[in-house]
Amino acid sequence: MAAVTPELGRAQRLVVKIGSALLVNGAGLRAEWLRGLCDDVARARARGTDVVLVSSGAIALGRQVLGLPTGPLRVEQSQAAAAVGQIKLARAYEEALAPHGVKTAQLLVTLDDTTDRRRYLNSRATMQTLLGLGVVPIMNENDTVATDEIRFGDNDRLAAQIAVTCGADQLLLLSDVDGLYTANPKTDPAARHLPVVQQITPEIEAMGGDPISGLSKGGMKTKLLAARTAVAGGCAMAIAEGSVLNPLSAVANGARVTWFLPDTDPQAARKRWIAAMKPKGEITVDAGAALALGQGKSLLPAGVTAVSGRFGRGDPVLVLDPQGARLAAGLVRYASTEARAIAGHRSDEIQAILGYPGRAALIHRDDMVV
Repeated sequence: MAAVTPELGRAQRLVVKIGSALLVNGAGLRAEWLRGLCDDVARARARGTDVVLVSSGAIALGRQVLGLPTGPLRVEQSQAAAAVGQIKLARAYEEALAPHGVKTAQLLVTLDDTTDRRRYLNSRATMQTLLGLGVVPIMNENDTVATDEIRFGDNDRLAAQIAVTCGADQLLLLSDVDGLYTANPKTDPAARHLPVVQQITPEIEAMGGDPISGLSKGGMKTKLLAARTAVAGGCAMAIAEGSVLNPLSAVANGARVTWFLPDTDPQAARKRWIAAMKPKGEITVDAGAALALGQGKSLLPAGVTAVSGRFGRGDPVLVLDPQGARLAAGLVRYASTEARAIAGHRSDEIQAILGYPGRAALIHRDDMVV
């Protein structure tokens, strides 16, 4: 059966990664290119697509402002350049999207933010809220504090992790190549372009090469690692040559790319991940809550009759029906001590009990497998 290639115009939630070499050249920021990209982003927003931009370029911009030499920088020089360049980068996106009435936000993350469950949940909640408000988040690695031990090392893999975190169904890597080839097309005239990759096999992985541009850190190897992360999370990923004006329109209109196809959708992938986790506690609910969960609703504290085990916010727990049978599994939004305190109470009583306004659901339906 032939693979169905995704259509960029049909994306519900799209993450776009922009490489440094596309955004910055020897003369500075490529302002006309950025305006074209933001025109495309505004059109995507107008047709109902949530858009997240993962943008490199802060260090490249900052080193020009500071007059730092070409070639590799020391860690402290890179961090200083990032601190200066990130201001220019965020302002450039804000100014390019403002004429379209599109609001922007800046989010800087490190690897710790995805491996620490509390930080991961906070990042996810922030992105979901911003997207719900119609904002386009501009994301980058926090190069001002990241070190080799805690950094992603390239924004290809960062973009893939962000795509999975926010539940994107499509990820587009805008780069200096138009997709995956069987060999490096710049050195091997017999190299063939692969329009679709249905499975990332060892043979596919062997096709990865080294970075081509002096400004970018990611090569095809990192893009293949990104593809692994994306498709495992139910997100289709494309590699596209992005130097043309209006690069998203070019892809939507048939420009040559390579699509990596997932075997499931983002929500199903997330549910599968939750179901496979080892529970750290149990929450027993009454008959009314059990019925509500069966109808696809979230678990509210009012329906909880008992809490057992020790767990933190974001940990996996089992949900038991009144007879003690397994009803669901999910990621809980309160620590066990807090869950016990609010069990059986209405959501509008949470602030009075805990001393701060909490979330209405104990386990949100998006974080639960029934």
